[in-house]
Amino acid sequence: MLWALAVALLAGAGAGGGALAARQGGDGVRAGGVPVLPAPEAVAALGLPWPQEGQAAVAAAGVGVLGVAGAQRPVPIASVTKVMTAYVVLMDHPLRDGEEGPVITVDARAAEEAGSVDESTAPVTAGQRLSQRKLLEAMLLPSANNVARLLARWDAGSEEAFVARMNAQAARLGMAGTTYTGASGLEATTVSTAADQVKLAREAMKEPALRATVALRDTVLPGRAAPLRNTNRLLDLPGVVGLKTGSTTLAGGNLMWALEVADGRDGSERRLVYGVVLGQRAGTTPADGMRAALERSGRLVEVLRQKLPGILPALDGGRREWA
Repeated sequence: MLWALAVALLAGAGAGGGALAARQGGDGVRAGGVPVLPAPEAVAALGLPWPQEGQAAVAAAGVGVLGVAGAQRPVPIASVTKVMTAYVVLMDHPLRDGEEGPVITVDARAAEEAGSVDESTAPVTAGQRLSQRKLLEAMLLPSANNVARLLARWDAGSEEAFVARMNAQAARLGMAGTTYTGASGLEATTVSTAADQVKLAREAMKEPALRATVALRDTVLPGRAAPLRNTNRLLDLPGVVGLKTGSTTLAGGNLMWALEVADGRDGSERRLVYGVVLGQRAGTTPADGMRAALERSGRLVEVLRQKLPGILPALDGGRREWA
């Protein structure tokens, strides 16, 4: 199946640094020494509005990679990192539907970091006891760096040990262009590619607790009236069910997203589509970069929501891959 080849090409694209773009073509086509993803005419007809800067990737459950754009070379990904942080925590400490999980005591370091004006944090206090699920919400919705590092220390004893687990999971998933150096993503040395991160998006959305968390619009910490709001405004669009924002001046605006579309065969099922956009308006401000990432991801989402259901039967070919 063509899409099996597409996935194989992406596995090598993460570290290769070449520019790839989905287009109609045959097996093994190369352009200027760079592999080009094979794409049936139906996919080309989607006319996906790829960002004109940075890099992006889109894939669909049961089908595989729909295309990538931009040079797939490792770049800083900012707080998109926290998807892997949550994934590793849940690999080590699974949560069933509705389960709150172990109670974790906020340490002095996380409480002190809560007062930082240089990074996104959550207002936790030393000695406060919060469930694993509540801390995942505090990390993923307002993108709290102090909570990401707290969860890393709780899970592995130190952030350094936890980062080793992050990189081990990345290697297991075939994310060859990815290196994690911290749990929060604040470090510019944490780098990845859109092609790699779309692989993680697929795996992350298989975890019920993570999937439920990234779909929330807000959460409330015990003892505080003001909610912590999700930074992912793409949730306002129909069908969007996650995932995670990330922005710094160096990284620009970054967004990993998940979209449910109607299954084109009879319309009674829903199909997950995963997308990642990286490096939007890098070098400006985090706010400008994030606005660009949301806007450009929104364009992709709208086209996929409207057009993809109509071509899914042709792409399936009676088989389900990359489920």
